[in-house]
Amino acid sequence: MNAAELTNIVEIRTPEGISFPLHLASPVSRCLAWTMDFFCILVLQNALSMIVRLFLILSPDFAQGMAIALYFVISILYGIILEWAWNGQTFGKRMFCLRVIDADGMKLSPSQVVVRNLLRAVDCLPAFYLAGGAFSLLSPRYQRLGDIAGRTYVIRELKAADPDLNSILTDKYNSFRNYPYLMARARAGIPPNEATLLLRSLLRRDTLDAQRRAEIYSKLAEYVKEKALFPQEATDGLSDERYLKNIVDILYRR
Repeated sequence: MNAAELTNIVEIRTPEGISFPLHLASPVSRCLAWTMDFFCILVLQNALSMIVRLFLILSPDFAQGMAIALYFVISILYGIILEWAWNGQTFGKRMFCLRVIDADGMKLSPSQVVVRNLLRAVDCLPAFYLAGGAFSLLSPRYQRLGDIAGRTYVIRELKAADPDLNSILTDKYNSFRNYPYLMARARAGIPPNEATLLLRSLLRRDTLDAQRRAEIYSKLAEYVKEKALFPQEATDGLSDERYLKNIVDILYRR
């Protein structure tokens, strides 16, 4: 992974030589997301406060300690469960279009989610996330202690502009369009995230050298052919790149 010169951008480079610049979330946006999550945690805590009230009759001090412990347990489990189930997002992060990612651009592992959330107990010291906020401001990648230990970044998800399909697709004859039923099956079998990957690989064509491009397109075409079962007469004579362009054409042009 190579970091870009700008502190608010991190560049992740895959083994295939493809670079992905990602916009890091600023401490301000992270603070806003945390504020929303804080209110969500308070709502959950209030819902479970009946347990604390039972101990209030026995000992007010013990009940106060239980309330504090309950808050930390809920806040940690809240982060762990949602970040794992929603692929690096909580309610607050979703609202402000933020996401936690692995430092190498891979999918978050369970251990990373657990570590970064367990260390919230340290980041929140002495109060209101002062330690975590200070580390975020001083870190060149806006990482709090939990991010550093878990090797994670928090990024901003920018709304992608509509791709320029004309830059990669031509008006050449697409033999796949002779099979509308198989086109419909291909659309149903290739989920949106995979369709986006195919499109981006073609949009980045000129950033790859010829050998690397051929290797990537060969692997992608091999994978897609298992889902898009077009007959041999429709695929004969097509290069891997042309095959992928035909697939992207039917996925994005109705």
